[in-house]
Amino acid sequence: MDCTDNLKTTSRLWGTWRLSVKPSLAKAPRCKEPRKAKLMTRRRFYAPPEAFAPNGSFVTLAADETRHLRDVLRLKSGDEVYVFNGAGREVRGNVESVDRGSTKVSVVSEAEPARAESPLKLALAVALLKGEKFDLVLQKTTELGVARVIPLITARADVRIRNDDDAERKLVRWRRIALETTKQCGRARLMEIENPIAFDHFVERQKVDELSLMFSERSGTALAAAAGETDERRGRVTALVGSEGGWTDEEIDQAREASWKIVTLGGRILRAETAAIVVAALLQHRFGDLK
Repeated sequence: MDCTDNLKTTSRLWGTWRLSVKPSLAKAPRCKEPRKAKLMTRRRFYAPPEAFAPNGSFVTLAADETRHLRDVLRLKSGDEVYVFNGAGREVRGNVESVDRGSTKVSVVSEAEPARAESPLKLALAVALLKGEKFDLVLQKTTELGVARVIPLITARADVRIRNDDDAERKLVRWRRIALETTKQCGRARLMEIENPIAFDHFVERQKVDELSLMFSERSGTALAAAAGETDERRGRVTALVGSEGGWTDEEIDQAREASWKIVTLGGRILRAETAAIVVAALLQHRFGDLK
């Protein structure tokens, strides 16, 4: 056998060997991990009570909500949505038709709101703050379940209301912020935002039978002492939170004479927007559902 034959034989043997060992060297098939089910968040929209059909069969979304549905979420006929009326009712439905300025949603069933309302009807009167600070207060107090916010005009408030038109523009903006936060946090009841009111008018109108607390950096007692140890089931509380410059001595005296209890939180001075959020959280923990 010459060299050529030897090479052919070796090549055939090498090829046979490669074929015989190839399966043993092949990678074992990988087991596919089961896919995790995606948690579908509710696509929530707001419609006032009058937008719901009297027979309950459908609800009509206005232009702003329609733009969000069509242009942002890109929903179409047949897609599932949830609609709440701002007064505690929420329904599950399907998009029936989308027009330029409105959307018709056919109601499938009543739905429990994603987040229940707190048993505490908490009203928070906050001194007017500049720009995004007051926006932040509105966002976080909505999330914390505050029922009502009253913008206060105080002696040291950072913002002044020039006229009725200025007040109306601010009110529209504030209510829009509260609405968008309500859609995100799962509440079905809109937080009420009142027209700005002067401090002295507000403290004098407060009901005597409600727990009224003025939070101040001085001249107060601890929350437990002011609220009372037996008031755990109190249904209504109103809290006053001051501006960046704090309360004047005259404002504290006026509130005390009107039967408001003065409360001081610890030894640190908080920014006004921080204080408003902390007060809401503390009162929801003591009297509400933030346990």
